Amino acid sequence: MADEQTVLTALAGVQDPELHRDIVSLNMVRDVAVDGGTASFRLVLTTPACPLREQIDADVRAALDHVEGIDNVDIEWDAEVRGQMRREGAPEPVPGVRNIIAVASNKGGVGKSTVSVNLAVALAQLGARVGLVDADITGPNIPTMLGIEEGGLAEGEGGMHTIEAFGVRAASIGFVLPKGTPVVWRGPMIGSGVRQLIVDVEWGELDYLIVDLPPGTSDASMSMAQQVPVAGAVIVATPQRVAVEDATKAIGMFDRLGVPIFGIVENMTSEVFGRGGARNAADELGVEFLGELPLAASIRESSDDGRPLVDAQPESQEAAAFIALAEQVAARCSVLQYAGDAPLAV
Repeated sequence: MADEQTVLTALAGVQDPELHRDIVSLNMVRDVAVDGGTASFRLVLTTPACPLREQIDADVRAALDHVEGIDNVDIEWDAEVRGQMRREGAPEPVPGVRNIIAVASNKGGVGKSTVSVNLAVALAQLGARVGLVDADITGPNIPTMLGIEEGGLAEGEGGMHTIEAFGVRAASIGFVLPKGTPVVWRGPMIGSGVRQLIVDVEWGELDYLIVDLPPGTSDASMSMAQQVPVAGAVIVATPQRVAVEDATKAIGMFDRLGVPIFGIVENMTSEVFGRGGARNAADELGVEFLGELPLAASIRESSDDGRPLVDAQPESQEAAAFIALAEQVAARCSVLQYAGDAPLAV
């Protein structure tokens, strides 16, 4: 007669494909019960954006398929995103924020803000609690891309706070500046402004806070990395050799600051700009290649219309590419958060 321990013993042979540890020692299997021939339990993934859920489901069912006394398997899917482990000497965590993810490039015009917005919305669509910081103080584009009125908070007395759009809580200096107002700040002021957007804003509970950084190895990037704990960085590049060389510089900056690199994503892949440059750079630098995002008029049009492509055209191939990117970033984040863990007691 099968019982709860029988089920746990069988499932201890199933490994998480990304973490390479069994799902029982990872405490992913919870609330096990056996009623008649039905085994039921909660399977708690490390992220709601898990790219390998179908494989885990198949492996779990295969592990229980030949267990005597089990004729049916009832799985309740759930997810818990782990926050960063506090390291000695590391900056204080931002209250309520589990993981801060920087989106960066060393070159302007590579579509970094478009990637940031669609990455954030895609993660939210997959079930995560997501925030988005527009850290490009002198050129904030996030309000336009999310369809939020520039300067909408300028007349209020509540100061800077988040505005929710497409399931994402966003903060941008563009919310409080009247449209067309230039920001003429020196470097230290920009660094301070970025810190305030991240630390002084009330975010609530977030699994991921995406930070859209300005291009270059500037005060904004350095201040953020030194003043808040950054889980990792996503580097955006286009396929051309020059753009890839600039992405390499961005990776070097984050390496010096001790920020893990989640990988490089190639944006604007096309016959015009080429293909494969970012993949080759990732191979040369020994970092993950997170995928290709195509050059498509629909992506530009949706950004101009204030409706991210993953919401405007969710069934399109372009949206699928952003969803795949979101899954890869979430997976890289989980791998780093669980790296070095001792096996958990069952």
